[in-house]
Amino acid sequence: MSVLKVDSVVMQFGGVVAVNNLNIEVEKGHIQALIGPNGAGKTTAFNVITGVYTPTKGNVYLNNEKITGLTPDKIAMKGIARTFQNIRLFKNLTVLDNILIANHLHVKSNFISSTLRLPWSKAEERHMREKSEMLLNKLGLLHLKNEIANSLPYGEQRKLEIARALATDAKLLLLDEPAAGMNPHETMALSNFIHTIRDEFELTIFMIEHHMDLVMEISDKIYVLDFGQLIAEGTADEVKNNPRVIEAYLGVEEDAEN
Repeated sequence: MSVLKVDSVVMQFGGVVAVNNLNIEVEKGHIQALIGPNGAGKTTAFNVITGVYTPTKGNVYLNNEKITGLTPDKIAMKGIARTFQNIRLFKNLTVLDNILIANHLHVKSNFISSTLRLPWSKAEERHMREKSEMLLNKLGLLHLKNEIANSLPYGEQRKLEIARALATDAKLLLLDEPAAGMNPHETMALSNFIHTIRDEFELTIFMIEHHMDLVMEISDKIYVLDFGQLIAEGTADEVKNNPRVIEAYLGVEEDAEN
């Protein structure tokens, strides 16, 4: 069953076509990846999926519902969450506060009820705190709940960013280069972490990643972009042995006579 469908999407900025006729399907429960050289259009594709950009042509569907043109907050409420290549935490707030803020996506209290501390508003706040602590406990971060986010080691900050995305009750998680800046030990831990959250929270995961060892190890299916064009798709073995993929990453040797 397809959770996400990108159907013939074109994203054009003036005369520049950043994504050209992109077709992607992400299956429920899968970990799938979008790879390609720098400038291939990967982040543009993510921005189209999450509503940052409205595509020039084509549509995006979540569980067969068209979400093209919806704002990022509306798309998040429908169950898509994302992280970013550069970690975007509330760095001067605690770990727990970062999770509590994400929980507010589905909060029903308004400014007046919160200010007056009405009973149902207080009960909702207590529920959010309990839910946030339960999430941190599941992800092995509860012992850090009072730590300032910016004081955490890099790998733990990345985990916190993913935990904050999960706090929105997402069912489709988009990870934008989750292993960026990590050493081999942190990358291995991240691989285990991604598998754990996929199973624990019954997630579907779609990621952009340059770390090929990570991509090849955990991806059920891989899509390859080059200059905004999809040039290959398939399993890890199919993709890594594809001549067009090899050419896109390594280039073509010039004729020896030149």
